[in-house]
Amino acid sequence: MEEEIRKEFREMLAFLDAGKLSEFKEKAYDCPPVDIAEGLEEIEETGRVLRIFRMLPKDISSDVFAYMTSEQQQLIAESATNAELKALVDDMFLDDTVDFLEEMPANVVKKVLGNADEHTRALINQFLNYPENSAGTLMTIEYVDLHDYFTVRKAMDYIRRTGIDKETVYTCYVIDEQRRLVGQVSLRRLIIAPENAYIRDIMESVVAYAATTDDQEAVAEDFSRYDLTSLPVCDKEGRLVGIITIDDIVDVIQEENTEDIKKMAAIIPSDELYMDAGVMHLVAHRLPWLMIMMLSATLSSTIITHFESVLAGAVALTAFIPMLTGSAGNSGSQTSVTVIRNMSLGEVELSDWFAVLWKELRVALVSGAALAAVNFIRMMVFDQPGVMICAVVSFTLLCAIVLAASVGCLLPMGAKKLGLDPAVMASPMITTIVDCCALLIYFVIAGFALGL
Repeated sequence: MEEEIRKEFREMLAFLDAGKLSEFKEKAYDCPPVDIAEGLEEIEETGRVLRIFRMLPKDISSDVFAYMTSEQQQLIAESATNAELKALVDDMFLDDTVDFLEEMPANVVKKVLGNADEHTRALINQFLNYPENSAGTLMTIEYVDLHDYFTVRKAMDYIRRTGIDKETVYTCYVIDEQRRLVGQVSLRRLIIAPENAYIRDIMESVVAYAATTDDQEAVAEDFSRYDLTSLPVCDKEGRLVGIITIDDIVDVIQEENTEDIKKMAAIIPSDELYMDAGVMHLVAHRLPWLMIMMLSATLSSTIITHFESVLAGAVALTAFIPMLTGSAGNSGSQTSVTVIRNMSLGEVELSDWFAVLWKELRVALVSGAALAAVNFIRMMVFDQPGVMICAVVSFTLLCAIVLAASVGCLLPMGAKKLGLDPAVMASPMITTIVDCCALLIYFVIAGFALGL
């Protein structure tokens, strides 16, 4: 499929290079806007990118522009004439315009606003003033709103007149005379309802709505929970001011998941694309946590130094330290990832901490016992350090697994209780803590059991 898309884009460019403009434009209609944008991204020659974009049909150029990278959008905006820029902004959905402007330097924002009409300029400024990553920055005002006193016939006539400029017409939102949200009605229901029926009599209650200041992650959770394709957004007085559509939420979910994955790997999140990021940019986002974990790992060295007498009395104990710390760290990572993921999905709440801890302790006990038994047999067969050392190492393994599960369970929940992101408490942080605790347990048990 990807090869077919690339082939279409190449054919489109071949028509343009040959001066066959009508064939070029016809081919452009067959190629999805997102694929044209990705194709333009692979062209390194700036002048060629500008020429191709200017030759695109006007009714699809705004769609292509919305899918472009911020760097290419800036290039187009800075190179466009005032008339071209005004036509581009007028043809774009408002939420796409706001997304574009949020990534632009001040000179580009000033140029765009200077070429927008007064009403559009006021709306853009309003959107840009919403808190970052809020529902207000995600919403669009291109939606269908119907008054509750409309008949079905009047509603359908209204949709036919105005629907061409709306981002979606499949769900229409019902408002009263004060523009307060009172319900919703699907296009399907309008089509099959009697023409003289009133909207207030066929509408459904709104399952969920967002406030303009709601966090985008909470909005994404509502989309997932209620299987929505769009979500109304209201102001403090309950008046309908916009809607959020599923295409914007898919982007939010991808961004949030990427951010969580980076935090769980102890990397400071960044909005910059990996291939566009410089080496020093990546270093700046990785080095701080690496430094913190390196310094915290020196605790392990301190513990080993403190128990030198135990190691001197049974040198064989040293060989099993990596296995113990590694197994405990893996167990803690498994538990923390499981708990963090279920917390993000809303399946685990802070009030469930004891139930979660009890469940994870039982899982750890069974898993730890199985690992300890296998390890005891392996050591007796292959290493043969003696029954007592085998028992010490295996029992320590069991204790370390249980401890790791407890830390991996409670630490993310504690972080959320304190208002921190639970993902920060994932694998690297928990591994460091568990390593130190496993070593303490190991040496205490060994000293007691072996009389050292």
